[in-house]
Amino acid sequence: MPAVPTGTLFSVASGYGASKTVDGISNAVNALVSCTAHGFNTGDVVEITSGWGRLNKRIFEVGAVTADTFTLLKADTSSTAHYPAGTGGGSVREITAWTQLSKVMNPQSSGGDPKTVTYQFLESDVEYSMNDGFTATSYTIELDDDDTTAGYAALRTLTDNQTDTALKMLLRSGARVYLPSTVALNDVPQLQSGQINRIRAQFNGNNRHTRYAAA
Repeated sequence: MPAVPTGTLFSVASGYGASKTVDGISNAVNALVSCTAHGFNTGDVVEITSGWGRLNKRIFEVGAVTADTFTLLKADTSSTAHYPAGTGGGSVREITAWTQLSKVMNPQSSGGDPKTVTYQFLESDVEYSMNDGFTATSYTIELDDDDTTAGYAALRTLTDNQTDTALKMLLRSGARVYLPSTVALNDVPQLQSGQINRIRAQFNGNNRHTRYAAA
């Protein structure tokens, strides 16, 4: 069904809980994380660090929970080729606060494209190409030049400290997109005749985004 961007809400992670040790992660369609007395609830949003590079620093919503385990929804770690058994341990922390970015305009994404290696054998007159991972994803937004908003203050702090954070997009349908990232806020106003003054923030991806359909 076609959709329009109007009504999309952008937020940035502005608060984290204490980091908790991950003893292990299973190979499953929705990875099962072993973490003693984690205290998470279904629907919480967490950042996972892991010995598995494809999982490291990504953002997931918590699924089923027990006292010492929880699942990461849409974290498909079933392939032991990509996720060698017994090596996924690391840490996890909950995102406890989000700050909405208000007065957003002109969002643009870039990156996420396949990287290719081109090669040619001497006996062949044809080149070959193969995929070699993906380029880093980045997301850029413009905002009204208003330095009194909570969103501006959060972006300014994250830019100055260069700490890991996450961009959240809540679409009008209820779908959610999470991008682990660092932020670079350029608050030198962009001045253009016939337009309001704007500033720009760029979110540089630390790993692949995670997307959840509307409930």
